[in-house]
Amino acid sequence: MDVLALIDKLDDLIHNARTVPFSDKVAIDREEIYELLDQMRSSVPEEIKQSRWIVKERQEMLAEAKREADRLVADARDKAAHEASQEEIVKRADREAAQILEDARVREREVRLGAEDYADEVLSTLELNLGKFLAAVQRGRERLQRGPSPSDATGEAIPQPIQRIVDHEE
Repeated sequence: MDVLALIDKLDDLIHNARTVPFSDKVAIDREEIYELLDQMRSSVPEEIKQSRWIVKERQEMLAEAKREADRLVADARDKAAHEASQEEIVKRADREAAQILEDARVREREVRLGAEDYADEVLSTLELNLGKFLAAVQRGRERLQRGPSPSDATGEAIPQPIQRIVDHEE
């Protein structure tokens, strides 16, 4: 039986006991009292076992809850660190992409300017060569106008390509 029920029984026994005439005292059957006390004594160890078991269960539940809370906090910290790391990686990638674009623009400008310089150099060389070729053509025409001689007055031979043109026109 439950200790609290036994205490209630004892309380009822005292409360319902007969009063001794002309006093505040009550007459209680000793055997009933001893029987209730014996029942209490036998119930207390069981109650204590149950309360100890409840306390142990409570402590285990609290320990499990603490472990779970610690695990959740650790997971949250790991996730926050990972997110921060990912954010830093994205920022670094953005900075590197911007640097690559800037390097590409600089390289494109250098290549374009180099190509323009090269084209100017090629055109300059071509202009010089065309000038020489034009001068050679003018000399060849002058020689042709002077006469059909394969050599001019200076004794130089007409260059072969021009000589072929002259021969072909005749």
